[in-house]
Amino acid sequence: VADVNDEMAMMFLEGERPDADTLSAAIREATVANLFVPVFMGSAFKNRGVQALLDNVTTYLPAPLEVTNTALEIMPEEEIPFNIGGSSKGAMVGLAFKLEEGRYGQLTYLRLYQGQLSKGDTIYNTTTGKKVKVPRLIRMHSDEMEDIQTAESGDIVALFGVDCATGDTFTDGSIKALNKFQKEDPTFRVSLDPESAQTIISGMGELHLEIYVERMAREYRVECEVGRPRVSFRERINKRVDFDYLHKKQSGGQGQYGRVTGYIEPIEDGSKVKFEFLNHLSGNNVPPGYVPAIKKGFEEAVNAGNLIGFPVEGTRVVLEDGAAHAVDSSEVAFKLASMYAFRHAFAESNPSILEPVMTVTITTPIEFQGTVMGDLNKRKGMIENSEQEMDDAIITCL
Repeated sequence: VADVNDEMAMMFLEGERPDADTLSAAIREATVANLFVPVFMGSAFKNRGVQALLDNVTTYLPAPLEVTNTALEIMPEEEIPFNIGGSSKGAMVGLAFKLEEGRYGQLTYLRLYQGQLSKGDTIYNTTTGKKVKVPRLIRMHSDEMEDIQTAESGDIVALFGVDCATGDTFTDGSIKALNKFQKEDPTFRVSLDPESAQTIISGMGELHLEIYVERMAREYRVECEVGRPRVSFRERINKRVDFDYLHKKQSGGQGQYGRVTGYIEPIEDGSKVKFEFLNHLSGNNVPPGYVPAIKKGFEEAVNAGNLIGFPVEGTRVVLEDGAAHAVDSSEVAFKLASMYAFRHAFAESNPSILEPVMTVTITTPIEFQGTVMGDLNKRKGMIENSEQEMDDAIITCL
């Protein structure tokens, strides 16, 4: 690890011994960056090391939203690359990576790179140009099959009754339509907002966009949910709140037990740090192996606040104590305990909503400059600059 991580290299040269959290974080960072490949020893036949391998897949490998996959839109004369963000709210993109002949016919294994796929959907095979309906959607558990209604980005599912070949790409038709429209009309723009995971289309006016939405429904049979772009708000806590939460569940067999104690507080204004987790545990009330799961639970909790469901920024979480059970405690239990602890503490922290501040440039005829500036002041706009160019006035404001 020291060969690919500067912090680990310095600790190695100085003879220091890294703790488990620091070492795991360094391994994950190098693995995600394709600089390091962890190797696990085991035997599937003897069922040795399989669980450790699966656990560390979630520990070290990137989640679907942490990587950007590049696809190619095949045009008559060229191939145009575009990025697939991995969000479940984007247009559906999936790859058939394995075929298997079973007792019910061809079984197609499909990995979803973006969007959602539901039973009964009609999808488009970009290789053959044919549309096929998904009659049955399966989640595989070894040799067992579970019928499901919907799959999301990052899932691997199996399809019955879909005629295709290994390596075929399936979409819902919207990507092909949007890219075709964009090539036909330079004033029609398509982009993906990483904050809201919405596909944003822009053009010369509402009528312009309504025509293309209608064409997608008529020519590609893709029904679109349209509306105003979602504003990217943020949420924030405004005072320190202590938490002491016990997650305890018993339903026969091994239960769930995890207790976390500490406090949350706002990070100082002006700091670029959006989230900070501090481990102030003393003693072994909480085994060190559960601390990464506790941290992950808090990280997931701040991704969606209680007010309107937007990320919580400027939050410091300090873990001071807790409790574990010799049998019922697990990483899942402590992760859930930390998530619920944050939600309870967040509700008592006098939370507030942060609105985005944007720079707006307005070009208007010089005779309307005063009227426009007056309207901006009424809307609480802060005028930063105003200059004249020919017969137009260019106003910059926040």
